[in-house]
Amino acid sequence: MSTVPELRIIRDGSERVVAAGSTAGEVLEADGRTVIAARVDGELRDLAYPVREGERVEPVAIGSDDGRAIMRHSAAHVLAQAVQELFPDARLGIGPPVENGFYYDFDVAEPFTPDDLKRIEKRMREIVKQGQRFSRRAVSDEEAREELAREPYKLELIGLKGGAGSDDGADVEVGAGELTIYDNLDAKSGELRWKDLCRGPHLPTTRVIPAFKLMRSGGAYWRGSEKNPQLQRIYGTAWESRERQEEHLKLLEEAEKRDHRRLGAELDLFSFPPEIGSGLAVFHPKGGVVRRVMEDYSRRRHEAAGYEFVNTPHITKQSLFEVSGHLGWYKDDMFPPMEVDGGDYYLKPMNCPMHNLIFRARGRSYRELPLRLFEFGSVYRFEKSGVVHGLTRVRGMTQDDAHIYCTREQMVGEIKNLLGFVLDLLRDYGLDEFYLELSTRDDSEKFIGVAEDWAEATAALKEAADDSGLDLVDDPGGAAFYGPKISVQAKDAIGRTWQLSTIQVDFNQPKRFELEYQAADGSRQQPVMIHRALFGSIERFFGVLLEHYAGAMPPWLAPVQAVGIPIGDAHVPHLEKVAARLRERGIRVEVDASADRMQKKIRNAQKQKVPYMLLAGDDDVAKDAVSFRYRDGSQRNGVPIEEAVEEIVRAVESRIQV
Repeated sequence: MSTVPELRIIRDGSERVVAAGSTAGEVLEADGRTVIAARVDGELRDLAYPVREGERVEPVAIGSDDGRAIMRHSAAHVLAQAVQELFPDARLGIGPPVENGFYYDFDVAEPFTPDDLKRIEKRMREIVKQGQRFSRRAVSDEEAREELAREPYKLELIGLKGGAGSDDGADVEVGAGELTIYDNLDAKSGELRWKDLCRGPHLPTTRVIPAFKLMRSGGAYWRGSEKNPQLQRIYGTAWESRERQEEHLKLLEEAEKRDHRRLGAELDLFSFPPEIGSGLAVFHPKGGVVRRVMEDYSRRRHEAAGYEFVNTPHITKQSLFEVSGHLGWYKDDMFPPMEVDGGDYYLKPMNCPMHNLIFRARGRSYRELPLRLFEFGSVYRFEKSGVVHGLTRVRGMTQDDAHIYCTREQMVGEIKNLLGFVLDLLRDYGLDEFYLELSTRDDSEKFIGVAEDWAEATAALKEAADDSGLDLVDDPGGAAFYGPKISVQAKDAIGRTWQLSTIQVDFNQPKRFELEYQAADGSRQQPVMIHRALFGSIERFFGVLLEHYAGAMPPWLAPVQAVGIPIGDAHVPHLEKVAARLRERGIRVEVDASADRMQKKIRNAQKQKVPYMLLAGDDDVAKDAVSFRYRDGSQRNGVPIEEAVEEIVRAVESRIQV
């Protein structure tokens, strides 16, 4: 008989007998390089975790989402160790993994310079090469405070134990229950090299980090609040292989070329004058054209789908947002109030409370439902200065906002129709790869209403999502305070995902506003309210499209759809005649009659990403024709004017890309 104590665990779906004291790594026979952690009864653990009787143990590969997050978190620790070795007075903030990378915040006397980042990255590589071992140990509050006495931000996190939230990354430092510290130990001697407050898990050793790179540094407020000190944040990226990192860096390079802020300036579309304020855009004439075309097409589609157009003011009394609940749950994202006639008025952060008042303005019958109200409504949100980003994160925006009031019996069918309408319209703008995200409530106190209503609303959204055939990803806790939502996630031309349209089901706003309709049996019933933003905001969608197309908008959206380029001054009248024919057909066309040489005119049109260049010389004039030059540099000579006009009109009307 064996005298070695044994225990039973579950691996690969079957029961296994292992020696007592076995680690998760031993159970999994992990090499520590491809399998770098374990999931034990659903919880992520280090490979050094000693398994217990009856636990289910599963491998975590470095190339999985969880594996990458663990590896990036470990890279953040290496970054912090390198910084404190080079800058001994640096005090530690937090260092979580994030999408595609990691960061760490530091309190330092001076901002980091590019040369500093080079030194830090070099030291990180030395630490990685040393293969220092990550070792976890539990500590009491008193022990943690004693060991980290020189780290004021860590001491603050210890005081927050159990209440730290994932919104500021603090949950990677402390969690509910015991406190833990991770030691970085010398691979040979076991001597302590560095330590940090952290809940883990981590890689077995620093050597397991295959590829990383520091990207940039910048300011960040401690725990995301402008009331707190500003720290210096260093961002990095880390991947499971050098090949994957190279792919990511090339994607970043392409994304930089497509940055809508740069394209907006180069193409003279919009700007953010500092005299107006952060996050507040002005659209120039060419940008105004694109925006008008986007809105006009959307209006026509909404009219055809039975929507009714409304308009509401930009400000309102405080009491409206007290009734809706926004003042209680959304106040931090609203601009401060202004005093008018002895009372407080707010810039509206959303349109829904005002649409509720339109519904309530008179009696409603079931025969009117579903009632679909639509508005291009300007709203204002007090985004923190650190997150404002071009058109994709602004403080003043125009939402293509719809609110649908329907019966409970109509709810599921209406959501399905809405989702189909949304996806069709997004496809018309050139996006065609989607998945859905279902955001639901959790146990947070921010969510209002009864559980039964939430369950019914969530089930209706899920049924519509399943019916669409698209992949559905769960987002627990991501719902609005008044109801669950479906978000349409769209991939752009280089594979990045953008959250665009949202559909929210709301039983709570109708209750708070006491909305009613008369049912067929004469009783008074409460309608279901469905919130729907298609673009999200005009500004953000403009920025997304600009990056998706790299500025080369399809002909129907291009601010200038064709430009006439004469070989000489004598050919200008011929191109003006062609331009007049195009304008009669609704085409936005210009003739470049400047003193520039023809080749420079062509370069200018290419830089402005004009879809069609119409060249004309003596031969074209004689044949009553033009020569086509396309965006890709190809050319077709001697095209009869009528044929040229029809080609351009056909491309614009069919909304194709050229």
